[in-house]
Parts: sequence; C-alpha cells; structure tokens
Amino acid sequence: MSEFPGDFLKRGKDKQKENKKFMLSLQKMNPRKLDTLFHDTHDAVFEKTDCLKCANCCKTTSPIFKDRDIDRLSKRLRMRPSDFVTKYLYLDNEGDYVLHQSPCAFLLDDNTCEVYPDRPAACREYPHTDRKNVYQLMPLTAKNTLVCPAVEQIVDKIRILLQSSTS
Repeated sequence: MSEFPGDFLKRGKDKQKENKKFMLSLQKMNPRKLDTLFHDTHDAVFEKTDCLKCANCCKTTSPIFKDRDIDRLSKRLRMRPSDFVTKYLYLDNEGDYVLHQSPCAFLLDDNTCEVYPDRPAACREYPHTDRKNVYQLMPLTAKNTLVCPAVEQIVDKIRILLQSSTS
C-alpha cells in the first residue's frame, strides 16, 4: 500500500459483518499456527506499507493510556501527570484513559508524531497483528479493519490463503 486508499472505509463497512465472522472462525485455529499466519502476513504487508501516508489510526481513534504512558509523556512534556490527564485525557465507559479528541493532539501536519519516542504502548503495538496469542485479539482485529488499511489487507490475504488451502 503506497498511499491511503480513498475507498478504504466503504470497503471496510461493506465487509464488516464478513470480517467479524471470519475473525471469530479464526479463533478455532491452533494458536501457534494462527500466530505464524498473522505474523508472516503482517510482515509482508508492512514491507510495502508507509503508515505516514495514512495515519488514520491517529486521526480517528485513541489509544488507551496506562499510568506508565501518562508518567512518561508528562515527563517529556514537563508537566505533572495530573495536568497531562486534565489537558489531554478522560476516562471512558470502560474506565480507561483515552484522548479528549481526534485527531491525536500529538499528530503533526506531516502525519508524524510529536512524542513518537515516548508514545503510549498501545501506539507502539498497533495494529496488534504481530502479537503473540493473536487469537485473543480477533474482535479487535475485526474493528481495526475499519481503521487501518494494512489490517484490512492482512485479513484479506489470510482469508485468501485459507480459502486456497481448503480448496
């Protein structure tokens, strides 16, 4: 993916039910085999992906901020953690700290991150398609097909691989 595809969101919405069902079916696979499948596909897709051309994750969603993220970022910004929380975050319905606004306050005009070396762990790990025990993240991965074009490609490639191996 060399650039953010204009019809990405429409494709994602059109395939939302299909992707959710597919992700649930993957949870039945051998976890090690599923990890290998996701990790290999993740690597192949991200070899050709420039996240700076998209940054849709930073423009539309918020990571969860853990206490260690808040401490690290407040130190970088030379402010007290409580002031950082007041200025940038709120507690969502699940009791997690998330950003007040989208796009992210730290997203610059060129799609780079002002606090990149100190970004939250959730940003470092996004889109979570190369994590161990990826079967635990299937509902999140289905949601991320609506946020990240690379995740959409990963899921599509895996679907095609599995379909071709069963036919």
